[in-house]
Amino acid sequence: MFTRMNYIDRMFGAMDLLRSRMDRLFNDFDRSCLYGPAFTLPSNSPRTNLLENGANFEVQTEIPGISKDDLNIKIQGNYLEISGKRSVDTPEGYKTHRRERCGSTFSRSFTLPDDVNADKVEATLKDGILYLTLPKSEVANPKQITIN
Repeated sequence: MFTRMNYIDRMFGAMDLLRSRMDRLFNDFDRSCLYGPAFTLPSNSPRTNLLENGANFEVQTEIPGISKDDLNIKIQGNYLEISGKRSVDTPEGYKTHRRERCGSTFSRSFTLPDDVNADKVEATLKDGILYLTLPKSEVANPKQITIN
């Protein structure tokens, strides 16, 4: 009798453990849907917004702590690639007691909805955010045709 009860207790204990793990999994999933993407990017990938305002695409990329000299922006047709490296060096003569900020490299690439005019792209780095203004190419801009 006691053996059977012990077996049932273990079985329900395992079911409780499974239920609590599933609850935690779904709570994390719900939280990620409310506060960010469910499938998160690697920690070194900068968060990016891609906007459109008629004649231009605008890209806003969070890259705090990265200088413009450590960034590389490539564009070809409707393909955009932003890459760079974050360097965190200990100044000479200092001893590190804790290191949470690490150097890393990143690369993000995007396929834009339309081709852009690469010669007229403007890039600005302000307060840790990279702003790109990407004018659409003439082929991508619709033209109004008048009927004679």
